[in-house]
Amino acid sequence: MRVVTTLPSVTELVATLGLTPVGVSHECDYPPAVTELPTVTDSRVDATASSGEIDRQVLEVGEEGVYEVDLATLDRLDPDLIVTQAMCDVCAVDEGVVREAVTRIDADPQILTTDPHCVADVFDDLERIGRATGREERARTVRRDLEARIEAVSEQTAAIPAAEVPTVAIFDWTDPVMVAGHWTAELVAWAGGEYPLAAVGDRSRPREWTAIRAADPDVLVVAPCGFDLAQTAENRIDLTDRPGWDDLSAVETGRVWAMDGHHLLNRPGPRLVDTLAVLARLLHPTRFDDDLEASISSNPFDAFETPSKPLRAFARPFADTARRLEP
Repeated sequence: MRVVTTLPSVTELVATLGLTPVGVSHECDYPPAVTELPTVTDSRVDATASSGEIDRQVLEVGEEGVYEVDLATLDRLDPDLIVTQAMCDVCAVDEGVVREAVTRIDADPQILTTDPHCVADVFDDLERIGRATGREERARTVRRDLEARIEAVSEQTAAIPAAEVPTVAIFDWTDPVMVAGHWTAELVAWAGGEYPLAAVGDRSRPREWTAIRAADPDVLVVAPCGFDLAQTAENRIDLTDRPGWDDLSAVETGRVWAMDGHHLLNRPGPRLVDTLAVLARLLHPTRFDDDLEASISSNPFDAFETPSKPLRAFARPFADTARRLEP
């Protein structure tokens, strides 16, 4: 079957089924081999700009939309199935753009739309893709493996005394500040934390800085959508220049972390389980041994100068972002 994917998370879901798409989005980069595939999308927004500038560009795009489809390439690829999404028209090409594109080409593919808001939704999407591609059994096996990894973490954190469970806030954008929603609350809960600013399934949305200061979480994780650690470092003053930043409990105790939001938290695919492993290690470092670090991707937000893999590969102390990340 000839499959085209229009966002990184579904490319990863398709890959876990042992399939290689014939075409992907311009943002797809994992597994690494997909970077060699034809791309069928592009963005009208400069993804390398600052968080505030990206927000401005998105607002100015208007009815034209953030993304466009390369109709000639899509038609040439002649897909049987296009897997897309309806969750966010800013994060990736959405269903409406895809359906409009299909009306303008000769190919007549099936369109499968994902719209996950919790981890179970992601796993359900995996099985839907499996059915659409004839990989049902493989999808069920992958789901069982991922659920077993979640259970392995949550069984350890379930025994943590309530007094040792930290409150957590995770930002998936920094200008304006947005509190991560959707599946984030359940990942935090499984990792042994409390997530007071959003419930499971809530959409990510901007928050007043005064609300963040009032919540004063024990742990802060900065994981902007689409940003790796280096780009997060470049935008750190979005937070550090805000009034009262230095007075936050997480800042005072050194429990502010930068996470690779591009590859982990904001991709509703199989690596959400890696995100869970990261969070568990950050929230309770003495309870998880080095075996967990094989999939960890974060570093304290203030320690970007001397990375030490594997823990520091994708998450670092936020304070270290004052110095430019070195590879």
